[in-house]
Amino acid sequence: MTLDAMLTQLGYANNDSLHSQMQRIVDNTRGYDKIAKHIADLNIALQTHNAHIALSNSVDYLKIKCESTFEKELQDVKDRINAWAGKYKVELQKVDGKNTYYILGFK
Repeated sequence: MTLDAMLTQLGYANNDSLHSQMQRIVDNTRGYDKIAKHIADLNIALQTHNAHIALSNSVDYLKIKCESTFEKELQDVKDRINAWAGKYKVELQKVDGKNTYYILGFK
C-alpha cells in the first residue's frame, strides 16, 4: 500500500508534510509492508466503536486511539485490538493512562 493510499485510508489529506511524516512512520515500523493492509482493515473495523488509527504527533508510529468513555465499549475495543495484534503478529505499546496503543511493527 502506498503512502498516499494509507493516508487516505486513515482520513488524512495527501500533502508533503503528512507524506514525510508517514514515510518516517513506515521506516520506523518493523515489517510495515507485511501489516499495512491489516492496519487499514482494523481502522475501518474500529470506526464503529468510536476508535481509529492516526498518525502520532509525538513519536514516529501509528497509534490506535479509542475515544469512548463507556467501559463496555473500551473493553470491546481493547479485545478487538489484542485479537488483531495476535492474529497478525503485531507488537503494540500501550500508552500509560490513556486508551491509546502505538503500532510498533511485525513481531
